Amino acid sequence: MTGAGFANPANASFIYPKTTGISYSFTDDGWYEIARYRFNGNGSEPTCITGVIGWVHGKYTLNSNGSITMVPLGDGYQQIQDPCAAVSNFVENYNITETYKQWRIFQDPVAGYKLHLFQFDGAPLAPQFQVSPSPNMLPTQLLRNVPTAAAGNGVKPPARRSLEKKSNDAVVSYQLAIGLAATAGMISLSIASLLL
Repeated sequence: MTGAGFANPANASFIYPKTTGISYSFTDDGWYEIARYRFNGNGSEPTCITGVIGWVHGKYTLNSNGSITMVPLGDGYQQIQDPCAAVSNFVENYNITETYKQWRIFQDPVAGYKLHLFQFDGAPLAPQFQVSPSPNMLPTQLLRNVPTAAAGNGVKPPARRSLEKKSNDAVVSYQLAIGLAATAGMISLSIASLLL
């Protein structure tokens, strides 16, 4: 899950969770954080499974076409472990702008709120379910000293899009989680300002 129990940007390290997964947190004022822990298989070399754990945060924008753009602050990083590579374990900067083509929130009659995110190419991510009513994030500021060239695209985070429709119940925070499989555990996501 996102927040203090996953990444320690001060020394670019991680607290490894018991299961793989992905976690998103969004605040209602335009900040996001992503925590990912995944294994990638290798069909031609089944013993060469790559482990990737990463953390990034920044500003998100809800676009008029229904997509979400996430621009990192520039201090994200990931650790890659590949037993078959020349360098089998290393940490590198990770600051890629991400776009999700669309999103939807549903009310599941058993599990509660459910978020569906669709990647830039329209491919769906696994559905994610609410686990907490508020985001769980590290401070929304630069947390690592990174050379300017490595700090993403060199682009400042975008200003938050103005939301014309606002009311007391229009801006809602959700902490959502996804269960990939019964044995895979939970993947968490928090998202705010997506129900208007």
